Amino acid sequence: MRNETVVKNYADTLFQLASSQDGLEEYRRGIQLVVDLLETDANFRHFLETPRISGVDKKATVSAVFENRLPLGLVNFLKVTIDKRRQSLLESIAEEFSRLVDSDMGLVHFEVTLARESDDGFTEKLKGRLSSIFDCKPILHFKVHPEILGGIILRVGDRVFDGSLGSRLDKMRRILGAKQVHTLV
Repeated sequence: MRNETVVKNYADTLFQLASSQDGLEEYRRGIQLVVDLLETDANFRHFLETPRISGVDKKATVSAVFENRLPLGLVNFLKVTIDKRRQSLLESIAEEFSRLVDSDMGLVHFEVTLARESDDGFTEKLKGRLSSIFDCKPILHFKVHPEILGGIILRVGDRVFDGSLGSRLDKMRRILGAKQVHTLV
């Protein structure tokens, strides 16, 4: 729980910094570049996360590698994470920062679970409905789970709207009594 709070604080600070310099997208691309490097280059990850290498050496390397590729504010932010020994949280910070940028742009991510693949007509209808209900620009992420039988499960943030046929049948089982329904189904 503590790391979650730290991640949110760092992401919020980075968001304020990027906003003040009108560079939200530039900062998002920059922090994602660093995260991609951490994910693909084990040596770079080890270099940043090992306590055997001094913070001074780490910051000098970060400056040398990123100073001409990333905004100066972002490079300085990376140095602060090294000073505070928070570099292991960079991936989570980048993810939270991206959520803040999306929110600022009016974008909302929805996880949509269906029993089968969605067609284009349904996708456009759903985007229109979600846009009007939530007053946002929806970004849909589809999952297919045949076990829900039909209907839709919609997840936005920490809220879940379950309109699946499977959950409706479960509710009917509870209401009617499990023995009676098991003999019917």
